[in-house]
Amino acid sequence: MAAGRRWLVQDRYGNDIYLTDERWEHITDPKNHPEMSAYEEQVRETIQSGRRKQDSLNPQKYRYTKAFDGLAEGNTHLTAMVLFRFSEGPGGEPVANSYIVTAYQQELG
Repeated sequence: MAAGRRWLVQDRYGNDIYLTDERWEHITDPKNHPEMSAYEEQVRETIQSGRRKQDSLNPQKYRYTKAFDGLAEGNTHLTAMVLFRFSEGPGGEPVANSYIVTAYQQELG
């Protein structure tokens, strides 16, 4: 696994998606979503089996959402935002580079 990557999983569509140490620190920062520090495994599950919806303004951004019991402060769902990007491979070919930008909890009806 590349340096700085915490983990890599596949979503239900076969896309490899990873979380970096830097993004996890951003997510759990006291100014952002510190309650997420106890829910890293749920972030992984959300990517693997949650519902996915493409952002209407940025077609490279997808929102993954999954319901969980026992989330913080009465929240019902975990949401992870993923950017689908490409980098250049050794032969100049495009290589998928999809990663989690942020994750948070919310109450959805």
